[in-house]
Amino acid sequence: MQWRDEGLVLGGRKFGESGLILDVLTRERGRRSGLVYGGASRKKRAQYEPGNTVELSWSGRLEEQLGRFDVAESSRQRASRLIDLPLALNAVASICALLRGALNEGDHAGSALFAATELLLDQLDDNDVWPALYVRWELGLLAALGFGLDLDACAVTGANDGLTHVSPRTGRAVKGSEAAEYVDRLFLLPNFLIDARSPATEQDIDHGLELTGHFIERRLFNTMNRDMPEPRRRLVAKLARRETP
Repeated sequence: MQWRDEGLVLGGRKFGESGLILDVLTRERGRRSGLVYGGASRKKRAQYEPGNTVELSWSGRLEEQLGRFDVAESSRQRASRLIDLPLALNAVASICALLRGALNEGDHAGSALFAATELLLDQLDDNDVWPALYVRWELGLLAALGFGLDLDACAVTGANDGLTHVSPRTGRAVKGSEAAEYVDRLFLLPNFLIDARSPATEQDIDHGLELTGHFIERRLFNTMNRDMPEPRRRLVAKLARRETP
């Protein structure tokens, strides 16, 4: 069996003396793994840094078994472009860790995230843009895996205006006038998540990450008896301190 596709490098682990078991998110076939002969060599390892996009072909006897990747020399090497931007590199680590942790081998749901993930990765050198994109990407991760939040209308009244909070239990938005009695038990809903024209302040980013983090942890990782990936925790901590490159 054989197929060709594009893959976003999520990570890898050494196999033997110079082999690499490469983990990728493909455009058409979800998360996949394969053995790259010589992939851990000094000459080639830069190509397989997390966040890069590679052209690859997979071959093997059965789809369910570990096959072999043959990777074209050309690739989009984002890691080298971000080498002097430590906060952006933290974002790459978080993105890749979330995808690796949330998607199983062969999970095609992840392919719905391929284009959005590439878009986010390509914006990581713009500190004024990517934090808001990152929060939206986490919302997209939840939606792609069937755990999307309902931010279109108030859970109490059905109105679609004045939405200010989100229920931590249901993931549904709540109108501000309906939230007064139990506001301390709700998450704040940053306006930029419901109005693309609205700017996102640093405080909005913090509230957005608190919101998405709760549901990623509760609906994804807790159900798999896993903890939130440490790279995601580090990114949130660094953003909270407003560390800049």
